[in-house]
Amino acid sequence: MPRLHVCSLRAVEETIRETGARSLVTLLRNDYHLARPAVIAPERHLRVGINDITEPAAGMTAPEAAHAAALLDFVRAWDRREPMLIHCFAGVSRSTAAAFIAACALAPERSEADIAAALRRLSPTATPNALLVRHADTLLGRGGRMSQAIAAIGRGGDCFEGVPFALELT
Repeated sequence: MPRLHVCSLRAVEETIRETGARSLVTLLRNDYHLARPAVIAPERHLRVGINDITEPAAGMTAPEAAHAAALLDFVRAWDRREPMLIHCFAGVSRSTAAAFIAACALAPERSEADIAAALRRLSPTATPNALLVRHADTLLGRGGRMSQAIAAIGRGGDCFEGVPFALELT
């Protein structure tokens, strides 16, 4: 069964080891150095250089439509034989947004509200980046339903780091 795993930067190596993930999405600011784990082939690693912000700010990179498009292209090309791991710094905002976006793209028959509710059940701290979701919503032609679903689950609980979780696609 295709599965998306979400975690923080600190938990990447352990989560890869525990899950067998061989595709990786990294959502970190551009100046953050990260060595790609050896078990992840270069073509199976997407690096999205964005800050965790929801409106433009000086010296920071806000999520743009091009970032959402790159994510969509990557997850659509994923062969789904092994799990995919999606991470950001804390495993709370950018990565949960990317997992939500991936699930909406790869399971178009599921409602956005159902996917968002599953995300909330799995991660009480998830606070998906609303700007990244809004761009994907437009690109997927979801008519604002993705953004509405994320708004409906609200902000997750405060934390320094989210607990790793897996989101089933079916």
